[in-house]
Amino acid sequence: MSHLYKHLRIHQVFGANTDVGKTVLTTALARVSTVKGHKVFYLKPVSTGAPQDADDEHIKRFGGPRRSAIETKSLFRYDDPVSPHLAAKMPSAEGRVVPTDETFVNSIADYVRRCASEPSYAHMYVETAGGVHSPTLSGTTQTDAYRPLFLPTVLIGDSKLGGISSTISSYESLLLRGYIIDAILLFRDEYYRNYEYLAPFFAEKGVHVSSINSPPSRHSDPEEDRAATENYYASLASPESHDGVLGVLSHLDDCHKRRIEELDSMPRRTLDSIWWPFVQHGLVKQEKDVTVIDSAWSDFFSIYDAGNRQTESSSSSRLQPQLDGSASWWTQALGHAHPSLTLAAAEAAGRYGHVMFPQSSHLPALKLAERLVKDGPGKGWASRAFFSDNGSTGMEVALKMALRAFCISNGIAAEDRTRRNLGIIGLKGSYHGDTIGAMDACEGGVYTCEWHEEKGYWFDSPTIGVCDGKVTVQVPSPILETAKDLPGTTFASLSEAYDVNSRLESPLAGVYRRHIVSALQRLSEIEDIRLAALVLEPLVMGAGGMIFVDPLFQRVMVDVVRDPQLTGGSQGSSALPVIFDEVFIGFYRLGFNSACPVLGVNPDISVNAKILTGGLIPLAVTLATEDIFNAFKSSTKTDALLHGHSYTAHPMGCAVANATLDMVNKLGESDLWTEAREQWRAFQGVPNEAPNPLWSMWDPHFLESVSRLPCVREAMALGTVLAFKLEDNDAGYASHLAQIKLQALKESVQSSTLSAAPGGAPFGIHYRTLGNVAYFMTSLNTERKTVAAVEDRIWSALNTQ
Repeated sequence: MSHLYKHLRIHQVFGANTDVGKTVLTTALARVSTVKGHKVFYLKPVSTGAPQDADDEHIKRFGGPRRSAIETKSLFRYDDPVSPHLAAKMPSAEGRVVPTDETFVNSIADYVRRCASEPSYAHMYVETAGGVHSPTLSGTTQTDAYRPLFLPTVLIGDSKLGGISSTISSYESLLLRGYIIDAILLFRDEYYRNYEYLAPFFAEKGVHVSSINSPPSRHSDPEEDRAATENYYASLASPESHDGVLGVLSHLDDCHKRRIEELDSMPRRTLDSIWWPFVQHGLVKQEKDVTVIDSAWSDFFSIYDAGNRQTESSSSSRLQPQLDGSASWWTQALGHAHPSLTLAAAEAAGRYGHVMFPQSSHLPALKLAERLVKDGPGKGWASRAFFSDNGSTGMEVALKMALRAFCISNGIAAEDRTRRNLGIIGLKGSYHGDTIGAMDACEGGVYTCEWHEEKGYWFDSPTIGVCDGKVTVQVPSPILETAKDLPGTTFASLSEAYDVNSRLESPLAGVYRRHIVSALQRLSEIEDIRLAALVLEPLVMGAGGMIFVDPLFQRVMVDVVRDPQLTGGSQGSSALPVIFDEVFIGFYRLGFNSACPVLGVNPDISVNAKILTGGLIPLAVTLATEDIFNAFKSSTKTDALLHGHSYTAHPMGCAVANATLDMVNKLGESDLWTEAREQWRAFQGVPNEAPNPLWSMWDPHFLESVSRLPCVREAMALGTVLAFKLEDNDAGYASHLAQIKLQALKESVQSSTLSAAPGGAPFGIHYRTLGNVAYFMTSLNTERKTVAAVEDRIWSALNTQ
């Protein structure tokens, strides 16, 4: 992951093109660094061509009078003078394994850590090969391959014909991937004079630009050439030199110093100015309790280590990898800063910015709407897609749709006051967001506020989990009161428990049906209550405590509310609209695209967000049937759905969503998912010819073992989600047990799987809890070795008294 040391100033050197002078200017920087009394580490990760012509040999040759203060290193050396991706496959490299990006990055990181172990202040330069998009050994472009290291960058501009364009393009490519570009250097060519244009161009962007005298032309005589080159470098390193190298060095030192100072100051400034959501500020009083995220990549944050900043002599990086254990509040799907998503956002921003949407269309929104309705979670039932900006507002839209449709179908006029007293049917523990309407659709609880006025009726729900190694349905006491016995509450596997269609005629289904019908019929006799919709978080109620609801219960609820005779037909009610809040579970968070196939029934309205855009940008979509749409359709404008947002169908969000769905669809055929599914199939004893069983990124053996621990009441895993409830007499959201029990996870520890974190560094785990419930979440593409490393850490924490 990222590296930052007070005593080792590191800069990575990229070139705007080949043959722009990366090695010459890096040599100048290295030589001036030694003149200033610093040790220098020069790293050329990949070297191609004859050894005597290698860049690290050039550095050794012209490092100056204190060349002994320069240590040079090349990690992967090939004889053929071609692009690295070709050199690694040439006949001369036969028998050598082509290093993966992971091996490549880990090798660099290991060398950086070795250099940082020396206590004296030093400079380090990591010189890349070719241009910014030149391929590495694996074929990945350098901008992406080096990104996990997140080293501050010096860009060597192109001083030749066409160099203005290539320099600006290279800068923007690096910028799009989040690189910190501390300086741009280029030769002072007096014919093309690119520096005259580039200096003011980048000055407006706050980027330092220096032009350096060009090196002398090569002499045919080797000795004369060497002498001329030595004189050239000597002139650049001279204190009287006016070419700017000394100034560049001072600037790079200042950038390094300012970065550390800013990171040092962020905890205090944060405590003084920011009001966090879902945080009791009375319990956060010390700077060490503020998590400063310097950058993020893949499944990891790069955290500024408050401990290391207190120890000036520490050889450890002040930036430590920390696994994003909650998938950043359930949004991450493909890892942080994925270049494909970033470029999709940039392309849409460059083409559209944001454009007015009512009675308009643009391609990203149209494509997204069509694929969500025809091939996505709306396939087979939805006909319309309504865009909003997040899950809570998407639910506000859904409630408006459902309640209006109910009023239309039941002849409740617009002026009828009963419209304002309509309620919903839901489950205790549900949560649909923090806007007022979404809160009104939930039972009062810790998330609600003074304006909240719950409107409806909420059932206690049976839950499903693995208790002491057995898949068990826990039935709440209100349901027990209507049944003499409860057969069918234990199952051989999760796949059996989630086979809803085969359970519909079971005795337990009958118990559920009688309980729901009885409750609704009692409610129909109460004059002030008019229930108008069923609102469900299918399968899992996330914010309520990762409550895995028995899917059979939710299926029976849907069946009952769609039978007017069972819901209190004496009031003349028609079937109730059904809303699925799939903001959390949608798009394979639980291993499937939508809950509809699992429950065996479709909603009238559904809401998706979070994974929809891969965690990069806010966007929500509310899908609806044609009947719901027609409830708002007339020749009167006031009958329309008068709801919207200034950024409705934001082109960037829609473009990123399309890119996300493209990538998620490919994951369905990936080895990662195939192997996980097969492991769960074998564990559950599901025949090969049977439909795919339920599966998870988490190891089924690990889930079973955790469920048997004395401190764990029950555990559960589906798709990317792992959750377990700890034994606690003070259970509920106010409990601190899970937070305390797992505190050691935040510490940086070297995993037995050395490369679980980018760069192979020790890593901590950032996690959040819901009272006595602990949960962890992967991305959809988290590698198995990373999940295994987290499982090891969780196991150790739970087994520590």
